[in-house]
Amino acid sequence: MCCGILTGSFIGLTHDLPQIREFKSFQPSAVTRIYGAQGTLLAELFIEKRDPVSLEKIPDFLKAGLIATEDRGFYKHSGVDIKGILRAVVRDIRAGGFVEGASTITQQLAKTLFLTSKKTLVRKIKEAILAFQIERRYTKDEILELYLNQIYFGSGAYGVESAASIFFGKSVDQLDLSECALIAAMPRAPSRYSPLVNKDLALERRNIVLKQMRQTNIISETEYENALHREISPDKHRHHVVKAPYFIDYIQKDLEEKLGSSLLYKGGLTIYTTLSYPMQEAAEDAVENGLAALEERMQQRGAASLSPQGALVAIAVDTGAILAMVGGRDYLQSSFNRATSAKRQPGSAFKPILYAHAIERDFPQNMMILDAPIVFKKAHAGEDWKPENFSKTYVGEITLRKALSLSKNIPAVRLIQMLGPSTVAQFARELGIESTLSANLSLALGTSEVTLMELTAAYAVFPNGGMAVQPYGVVEVVDKQGQILLQNKSKKKFVMSQGGAAIITDMLRNVIQEGTGKSARFLKWPVAGKTGTTDQYKDALFIGFSPDIAAGVWTGLDTGGTLGNRETGARAALPIWSAFMATAIQNQPYQYFDIPDSVVYVNMDPATGRIQTDSGPGLERILIKK
Repeated sequence: MCCGILTGSFIGLTHDLPQIREFKSFQPSAVTRIYGAQGTLLAELFIEKRDPVSLEKIPDFLKAGLIATEDRGFYKHSGVDIKGILRAVVRDIRAGGFVEGASTITQQLAKTLFLTSKKTLVRKIKEAILAFQIERRYTKDEILELYLNQIYFGSGAYGVESAASIFFGKSVDQLDLSECALIAAMPRAPSRYSPLVNKDLALERRNIVLKQMRQTNIISETEYENALHREISPDKHRHHVVKAPYFIDYIQKDLEEKLGSSLLYKGGLTIYTTLSYPMQEAAEDAVENGLAALEERMQQRGAASLSPQGALVAIAVDTGAILAMVGGRDYLQSSFNRATSAKRQPGSAFKPILYAHAIERDFPQNMMILDAPIVFKKAHAGEDWKPENFSKTYVGEITLRKALSLSKNIPAVRLIQMLGPSTVAQFARELGIESTLSANLSLALGTSEVTLMELTAAYAVFPNGGMAVQPYGVVEVVDKQGQILLQNKSKKKFVMSQGGAAIITDMLRNVIQEGTGKSARFLKWPVAGKTGTTDQYKDALFIGFSPDIAAGVWTGLDTGGTLGNRETGARAALPIWSAFMATAIQNQPYQYFDIPDSVVYVNMDPATGRIQTDSGPGLERILIKK
């Protein structure tokens, strides 16, 4: 009876296994295309060459490095490493779950050609059976050659010839030891270790492979040391990005995780995105021109060796759809996305979040607060803290509205002391700030690092009537048969009152009309926003919005150094934002910011904050709650 059960189980597992007699005829499939919102073709993801090369053409260092890393017993086992499987079982038991592990090169080839990447026990058994069959029909060298020509190496590279071309712009037989080790390192986690995605991780992984090659005497100590100190110089010109490269990288990483690299690069998918290519072009032009002007000023001050960087991201206020994304000055020089991955201090660009929380706590914008020097005893690490205004000047009693418009530090610190830093940090998280925020008084001055993307999304809450939206870039993914594989919809939730959102919007409009954002007054549409400058002019930001579009700009140095004296958010970042918005909103229908029934316009004396029943010269028209 047991024999019958085993036989039945074996038949059940093997009845749907593919025939492997002619598996070397396996062919890559169709191109995946990515489109912008207006139907613009942004990128094509595909195997550029996948030119099969003979095993003799592949450098010995690459073959040996890959075997040392992936399957040291390759020339000894019969397709499955029994000892390795037993070790993996022990790890599974200790981990309390299934771990991939213990796959030989032959098993990996079987999975790549015939099976899914889903981690299940049944798939592992099928993988082992196929591996045994492959080993019976083909020699080790034939298996290794096919593996090296078919396996995925990251960034769209299938096969070693494609990897050599995409990463280094050369043929595989021209690779040196360092480059061979890097490519040999890729199969373990290609999407993560690709030098076009994360150069530091790729370098770290390459060094591990070199160490294993040294430990197994594949290379000498001299060869090891020389290769270890070789810099990685990936050839980004070979990357398949057509347009909006930082955006393509941003969505590509997410899609690889959700769909798998094989389907993404070989499945002939059609991917529809939120990106507006006309706005993208405007963003790229604005960043390029703004940074060129900034660099020229820096050179005039004698900082010719420093090259400033910048980033811009724009989202639709009502949906969170990403409309434009620039992650740096030149993608081919640096693919690091400063719009989504760089965490920098926002400086005074954080203050609107503080003031919005105050408005929600029923602090009216005409409330008076003291702008005068103050010392907080033992406030930071047991030491006294004496914050200062950027201008080093103080005006005494001032309204919240004017304090925000002029970006006064002391009133902001006094305000967060009244509200409690922890409640402000919690409110920021509700608006969409996911980065860790230090719940101390200096939070009011933007000392906790955040990304440009999350800060811009937080600002979008204000023109969106208190509703937070989650930024997204992919609308829909469709396969070759027209079936929808993935579909994203706007994710929304109310995080503050409509009245509170309208009041903080009114305050931020005043930043442009009367405060630090005055240079943007030339825009003919209703706009609002806030500048941000960090200590020693290390970061300059402007985050702002129209009724439809929220956009954020950051400028600075990757090294964290200073941009130079007077390079504030108003001078270094705001011109970029203004140039982008001037183009982005010119074809949009003219709109006003929404004024809900819960608030009302009144006339205020800006010097005293008192509400006046009559209109008159010198009075300000402001929003307050009914």
